[in-house]
Amino acid sequence: MAGSRRGYQRTRKRGTRRFKRRVIIAAEGTISEPEYFQLLQSIDTTVQVHPLKGKHHSSPPQVLERMRKHLANDPLEEEDEAWLVCDKDSWTDQQLRELYRWSDNKSQHGFALSNPKFEYWLLLHFEDGNGVGSAAGVDRRLREHLPNFDKHISARHFTPERIAQATNRARRRDQPPTSDWPRAIGSTVYRLIGAIRRDT
Repeated sequence: MAGSRRGYQRTRKRGTRRFKRRVIIAAEGTISEPEYFQLLQSIDTTVQVHPLKGKHHSSPPQVLERMRKHLANDPLEEEDEAWLVCDKDSWTDQQLRELYRWSDNKSQHGFALSNPKFEYWLLLHFEDGNGVGSAAGVDRRLREHLPNFDKHISARHFTPERIAQATNRARRRDQPPTSDWPRAIGSTVYRLIGAIRRDT
């Protein structure tokens, strides 16, 4: 999969390297995902985490198109990476395969998927996530830990320690590591976290 890049803008002179590497992220959601990945910006000061925000919840092809348009105007530099983040939900394998092919085409591209939804990745910050079989089940279980959860992400709840715990839990569940995306309950967002922190 991929590695890491941007978030914080810094002016530079022509011909000089940007101060920070970038991780550009395009995701389906308009609240939880952008806020979560922007939170990583304050944790890792060596990378610019740059979530691409859409106006509406997107389908996988729309997520990919948003990324392609962005990269056409702002190409990746040598150490930059670009990641697509999607849910399994009711999307077809054909739709997801298009995103995977894009990510598999270049070492700087990555694809992270949560099955059934991104909130499952959030749940892993608090527990192992066993016995959850549906999107509704994920929501119910997450609200046991965050009763007032309304899609918004708080640094108070998603601390560096909990992010590390979620990464370990997701990695343990992803055994043997899937080559494309998890068909069963799980999340490969941990690979994106590793790319940002360069620990995978």
